[in-house]
Amino acid sequence: MCGIVGYIGSRRVVPILLEGLRRLEYRGYDSAGLVYFEEGIGLRKHRCPGKLAKLTVLMDEFDCHGRIGLGHTRWATHGAPSENNAHPHSDCSGKLVVVHNGIIENYRTLRDELTAAGHHFTSETDTEVLAHLIEEALTDNLAEAVRTALRRVEGAYAIGVLWAEQPDQLIAARNHSPLVLGVQDGGGSFMASDIPALLPYTREIIFLDDGEMAILKEDKYQVLDLDTGMVVEKTVHHIDWNAAMAEKTGFKHFMLKEIFEQPQAILNTFRGRINPESGQVDLPESGLTTHFIEGLSRIVLVACGTSWHAALVARYWLEEWTGIPVEVDIASEFRYRRLLLDSSVLVVPISQSGETADTLAGMRLAAQMGARILAICNVVGSTMTREATGTIYTHAGPEIGVASTKAFTSQLTALFLLTLSLAQSKGTITPDQSLELTQALLALPATIEGELERLCAETETMAESLIKSRDFLYLGRGLNYPIALEGALKLKEISYIHAEGYPAGELKHGPIALIDPEMPVLALIPPDAVHDKVVSNVEEVKARHGRMILVGSHQDPSLRQLSNEVITLPEVHPQLNPILYTIPLQLLAYQIANLRGCDVDQPRNLAKSVTVE
Repeated sequence: MCGIVGYIGSRRVVPILLEGLRRLEYRGYDSAGLVYFEEGIGLRKHRCPGKLAKLTVLMDEFDCHGRIGLGHTRWATHGAPSENNAHPHSDCSGKLVVVHNGIIENYRTLRDELTAAGHHFTSETDTEVLAHLIEEALTDNLAEAVRTALRRVEGAYAIGVLWAEQPDQLIAARNHSPLVLGVQDGGGSFMASDIPALLPYTREIIFLDDGEMAILKEDKYQVLDLDTGMVVEKTVHHIDWNAAMAEKTGFKHFMLKEIFEQPQAILNTFRGRINPESGQVDLPESGLTTHFIEGLSRIVLVACGTSWHAALVARYWLEEWTGIPVEVDIASEFRYRRLLLDSSVLVVPISQSGETADTLAGMRLAAQMGARILAICNVVGSTMTREATGTIYTHAGPEIGVASTKAFTSQLTALFLLTLSLAQSKGTITPDQSLELTQALLALPATIEGELERLCAETETMAESLIKSRDFLYLGRGLNYPIALEGALKLKEISYIHAEGYPAGELKHGPIALIDPEMPVLALIPPDAVHDKVVSNVEEVKARHGRMILVGSHQDPSLRQLSNEVITLPEVHPQLNPILYTIPLQLLAYQIANLRGCDVDQPRNLAKSVTVE
């Protein structure tokens, strides 16, 4: 959602704020602003609706020398995108400013109370309440005023606070919304809502936990417990990403770059976890003991969006190879139904960022009921990984494009490893089967690498005749049904074309009524146990003069007999088809969106890390 950047140090702050916000654009936003302290002048605040480029042009008009400041990109929740609603927000005096990510749930009550006390509001936002609430508590200690104000607040927040009367410090605080600190010897102190904003300056990161605040100064920092005010000792994490990993490196869009990074991301996810001679999978970070696995009664996979599709694939794998019953829940639904969980249940939350609000809430509820929590996550030190019993990191590196690509295939890889590890522990898979499956996985990155350029060119050509389509239907069966869902999601996310994924066998139970020559129908037909069933479903579409796009094997002669529009792929182990068959669907969605002139990396109304419910 919203992006936050803050800095105090010896360097000019405005270039740092603008660069940090640029690196957070992937989170989705509709206005931008910044504030800094200028000696002899006080606070200077600049805000505008629209993209960060407008703010950058605006700042070119000013000679900025400040060494402390805050920046923000806003994704509208309360109040339309406008200059008045953009952050930072000020108190009545104009000397105190706040930037905020999250939602203040009791803001209406607080606003009415503050208005009655004489405070004047200039925006429609919930955030402005924070500035006035802190002002109400402020005497001469900003940190204590922030603590006092936040005791009144209900909801989620990550905030940065700057006061002109004490321009030697920034205050940061978080509750159910991500916030990280960056430290650098002699280089000042940083805060941000995500790691990429800090990569050009430091890789030494501190993750604030819920209910913590930090006082940042040029040469030191202090983390406090919001409730008690006591000092909290924090671990400094070295992040193994570099700034170049978050740049496009010659690609037109981050999404295309990240599609091409998938062979390496998959390799990074299984590297060091497979014994290539025996096929044994080693996941010590999972925290799963032999005793727990022996008594494991059920697995519950909890996720949102693309991560939910990864969970749907994993259900097939886990039930096939471990014999353990598996449930898959959309996180926003999971937390609001009666849950039947106990200590014999393994709950697996899946999230790229580790900060997805609904997934975190579901995971916390499951933990309260005694379930064991094993997270699948990409971000080291994120909230999810800190609260889980164990974590399988995906090691995909930073994913900047809002539409997930390499995070998805890395999640599938991690879930496949989890499947094999559990099956090996339970003895439900033979050594020969383990070796066959792990050898197939080890070979997969090279297979994908060898196909990317060709697939990119073929999908670009195919996309030229599809850009005016209004609706798409994606079909798949078995393991590939979730990939049909994912393909449809990618297309609608970035091209704004309506698309739906369906189990191919459900075609005649309603969707077949939509078939006509104007609506493309894409079918996944890999050489697997349900190949002939999908072919029959395709014949039903063809008989009704539907436009078919088929994705299948190089060696399948039936594809060209069914359609002139075919994307072919090499044959891999059928269990790994979901990973391979994802690639052309990602590329086709990308090419269609690109040719339609859409903002591929920052689709309208979407955010990378959904940190509000």
